[in-house]
Amino acid sequence: MLLEGKRLLITGVLTDDSIAWHAARVAQEEGAEVVLTGFGRGLRLTQRSARRLPNEAEVIELDINNQEQVDAMVARLDAKWGGVDGALHAIAFAPADALGGSFLEAPAESAATAFVTSAFSYKTMTVALRPLFVKAGGGAVVALDFDNSQAFPMYDWMGVAKMALQSVNRYLAFYLGDDRIRANLVAAGPLGTVAAKSIPHFDLFDIAWRDQAPLGWNVFDPDPVARMICVLLSDWSMATTGEIVHVDGGFHAVSMGTGAIYIEQQEAERRRAEEQQ
Repeated sequence: MLLEGKRLLITGVLTDDSIAWHAARVAQEEGAEVVLTGFGRGLRLTQRSARRLPNEAEVIELDINNQEQVDAMVARLDAKWGGVDGALHAIAFAPADALGGSFLEAPAESAATAFVTSAFSYKTMTVALRPLFVKAGGGAVVALDFDNSQAFPMYDWMGVAKMALQSVNRYLAFYLGDDRIRANLVAAGPLGTVAAKSIPHFDLFDIAWRDQAPLGWNVFDPDPVARMICVLLSDWSMATTGEIVHVDGGFHAVSMGTGAIYIEQQEAERRRAEEQQ
């Protein structure tokens, strides 16, 4: 099997519709042993989701911005496994005032929160796990991305944070290559997860991808993304690092641009205003 004997840390699992949960599921089906992380009030949801996996997984509490919890996570994994072969970074957050068309008005504090939690935390996680990767003779980290080579209306400062994530990925690949640690991103198309529901007018992303992706796109099917994550966590990608792999039905290659999404968003706002009158 693709991940036979691999020891993987999967962050970002909340419910069983999340990309991270499906990545954990596929990883277990491919022979990996998995540990999940949960956070704050969502910890119980993560624990419940862990029981829905093919093999129930241990859950470690992790606020990635809390160094004590980061250190405790590393100590627990060291005690459990003595090394780690791979990790998925599926952590992102932006305050409400940094999304939804508020780009010009968003305060610096909100932009900084989006950056630290969504991009800098990838470095935090990887550097913390570095000694465990070294013990394992190398490994792989993968982070979830959303391609922002174009400006997407409503995504705003989270889009900026995702572009920062791409740069962090390149630097991790550069600095950790001597340790045989690979760093790659999976740029997923829009999926109907709990996180996606926090993005204003998410339904317009769905429309754009369905209309423009050459292979089509199903926002309710995270399996293609989960499978690519597992490929990058496996030895099949042993010479791939610093890369961004798009799993979006080909949308990124042929997109007509984001103007159509913006027009649809403006039209939706107009219709909503008429309904309220």
